[in-house]
Amino acid sequence: MENVVIRPLDGLKVVEFAGLGPAPFATMLLADMGAHVTRIARPGDTGGDGLFMERGREVHGLDLKSGEGRQAALAFLEAADVLIEGFRPGKMEALRLGPDDVAKVNPRIVYGRMTGWGQEGPMAHLAGHDLNYLGLTGLLSLMGHADREPVPPLNLVSDFGGGGMYLAFGIVAAVLRAQRTGEGVVVDAAMIHGTTHLATFVHGSIARGRWSGGRGENMLDGGAPFYRVYRTADDRFMAVGPLEPMFYKAFIETVGGDPGILRFQWNRDAWPAMSAHLEEIFATRTQSEWVDAFEGVDACVTPVLSMDEARAHPQLADCFTTEGGEVQPSPAPRFRPLADGS
Repeated sequence: MENVVIRPLDGLKVVEFAGLGPAPFATMLLADMGAHVTRIARPGDTGGDGLFMERGREVHGLDLKSGEGRQAALAFLEAADVLIEGFRPGKMEALRLGPDDVAKVNPRIVYGRMTGWGQEGPMAHLAGHDLNYLGLTGLLSLMGHADREPVPPLNLVSDFGGGGMYLAFGIVAAVLRAQRTGEGVVVDAAMIHGTTHLATFVHGSIARGRWSGGRGENMLDGGAPFYRVYRTADDRFMAVGPLEPMFYKAFIETVGGDPGILRFQWNRDAWPAMSAHLEEIFATRTQSEWVDAFEGVDACVTPVLSMDEARAHPQLADCFTTEGGEVQPSPAPRFRPLADGS
């Protein structure tokens, strides 16, 4: 099939008010899909601290507190399809660039808002970060080992998963609506809301009694011997995730475990002893030796690579691209024609 570049948002005009973290990430997603992004920053500010995330922008420095700067911003917005801002509640209204103000010049615009706590509520005007949102939503209490403090999963869950990706998804959905109806809409993306929604599976498991309250006691939090990380002889790690019985069987056979434990896969009382047995086995070989042992085996077992190793792994070849001499994650997902046209 011919390598055809498909940019599904080509022609979409986005105006982004410069900020940090999740909102720029959402904007990057739209730019990666072909949207034309005009970034409005402070005069003299050509970029923040989001290297790679700030790609695909045309930057204009404007003093939004001045009448001239505000009018210039409204001129950009008059011709735009989407506005993105990530300020605390009330900031855009104070600049007279809130939804009501912008609707006067462009009633079809999709107004994307990114906050941590939401536009309303007792904590709406407080500062916060990924860790705080994870803590308040209850999810942080489920992460880490039972005998230690909860472990932050970088800032991937609330900032970029529950925040930026939900904002981007909401914007695309709202653009479709605006194209059908001719009416603009506000997309109110709050990180605590997106994070809670992202954990729908976990909430469902708790509701059905399939998730205990403690960390490290459940199927997906490291409690199960078949879904956790094991240390190797050279103090590196292997990620083991054979949930399904056929994969679990292939795993036990390849690792050389006691065949008798096959029938105890879902016996929670047996999990600690099974984990201890497998810990001893993994400690007998280096990571590279285990990689060789599982080469081509359909058992859901992979090495835990460093970032440098990941960039060099052949399976991730399409996940990175080099631009301006920098190796960075490539746009995702990829698009291909439905038919090859031959």
